[in-house]
Amino acid sequence: MEKEEIQALIRQAFQARTFAYTPYSHFRVGAALLARNGKVYTGCNIENAGYTPTNCAERTALFKAVSEGERHFTAIAIVGSMEGEVNRLVTGPCGVCRQALYEFTGPDLTVIMARTEEDYIVTTLGALLPYGFGPANLEADDSQSPT
Repeated sequence: MEKEEIQALIRQAFQARTFAYTPYSHFRVGAALLARNGKVYTGCNIENAGYTPTNCAERTALFKAVSEGERHFTAIAIVGSMEGEVNRLVTGPCGVCRQALYEFTGPDLTVIMARTEEDYIVTTLGALLPYGFGPANLEADDSQSPT
């Protein structure tokens, strides 16, 4: 990805973060997920008093995109910080989000973890989730067949 594309995606993640619902942790996260067709789906973290139903920003963006028919993605930018603090480098997505993203992207998704538009790390989902488990793992393996 070009620097300008990365920075635009980071800006959209920061905008998404403004909608975060975080009355318990006060840690606001925003994500911007780039579809292969160029459309961007944003998400924020949404907490719940029961904790388990809490949804991360990355999955919010992913589920929004999938619920609108999108299935192919190329990159995701993630930003976050405590309310009132300078931005932190969020080393996400979390394990659950990595697995959810892997379902649709495999290891090649570009992951951008940003503190600012100029201070960010670019990696891949495969680097964050080596030996990921995806749809291909559930395909029949005829090489194991006794016939």
